[in-house]
Amino acid sequence: MKNVLISGSGLFTPTDTVTNEELVASFNQYVDLFNQQYAAEIEAGEMTALEYSSCEFIEKASGIKSRHVLHKEGILDPAVMMPVFPKRGEDEHPEMVEMAIVAAKEAMAQAGKTAADIDLIICAASNMQRPYPALSIELQQALGAKGYAFDMNVACSSATFAISNAVNAIRGGMAKVVLVVNPEFASPQVNYTSRDSHFIFGDVCTATIIEAEDTVTADNAYRILGMSLKTEFSNNIRCDIGYTEHCHPQTDPEAPFFKQQGRKVFKELLPIVAEVILDEMQRLAVAPDDVKRLWLHQANINMNLFAAKKILGRDPLPEEAPLVLDTYANTASAGSIIAFHKNKEGIQSGEKAILCSFGAGYSVGCLVLEKR
Repeated sequence: MKNVLISGSGLFTPTDTVTNEELVASFNQYVDLFNQQYAAEIEAGEMTALEYSSCEFIEKASGIKSRHVLHKEGILDPAVMMPVFPKRGEDEHPEMVEMAIVAAKEAMAQAGKTAADIDLIICAASNMQRPYPALSIELQQALGAKGYAFDMNVACSSATFAISNAVNAIRGGMAKVVLVVNPEFASPQVNYTSRDSHFIFGDVCTATIIEAEDTVTADNAYRILGMSLKTEFSNNIRCDIGYTEHCHPQTDPEAPFFKQQGRKVFKELLPIVAEVILDEMQRLAVAPDDVKRLWLHQANINMNLFAAKKILGRDPLPEEAPLVLDTYANTASAGSIIAFHKNKEGIQSGEKAILCSFGAGYSVGCLVLEKR
């Protein structure tokens, strides 16, 4: 079977940031305004008073300290509590394509590839700004690539599922060099008026180049030794917005926003994650001591540490399971790729690593990698 490698990676990071301190100050002002506006209803027991958030609560619950956002305006205004930005016209690239161009060019440069080399582009993300025409096809045109392109969505597992599709396309002869991009424009999906979720997401875009070993020229490349994908349906992580929303006379105002049952997710999803990774390691005869790096989905520090301990059989060292969510927050499908992109040095030829993302679905995508 043809060896396929990740030969390059790229990252676009927005310049604007929102710190926990800024977010908490804005949220607590909103709480004061809400509780004042509905004081009579709260006093009568008809409504529940909102509670303050705090930096301590956010860091303990998630490990997040800050996040990058494409559009900061409006997020910190207690009267707005959402990003506000002009709608782009049909002759302008949407934000997700604009981010993807930057990340793609870095990944191509790392891999030593040009647009002429790419014959498949997969745009994989937890949300798409439009259903069609596909964002990947617009990116294909912007880069000047040939071949074909498509969009796909498996929530926070989109990146690893897309890389697996890329591997299969190469092994099946449908493509030679694949560009996978993960533009996560997640800040508009955040309910900034919810204490439980106002801190979770940030914006970012990652990219990877996937190709057969006989065309690899990059020094820092990783063979994909094994792939394991798994899905089980759950309602515990949802986003319900869709093209039929305008047909409902009374649309739920919470519909556009991410929502989850965090405790249930932790309890139900993590055992599935550990099982998928450990089963694939066993299939490939990779022992825990053979694993030099764990690039895991960056949703929550407690989830990552739990998963890493299950895989290694001990507490991980910081360099073994690197975290980026403290400054990037949860970036949906891009999180594990950011961890990979920023922490793929220092591994020797022949050493093994795990790249894994997981999330809504439930879905888990696990790649076992080997440094070339």
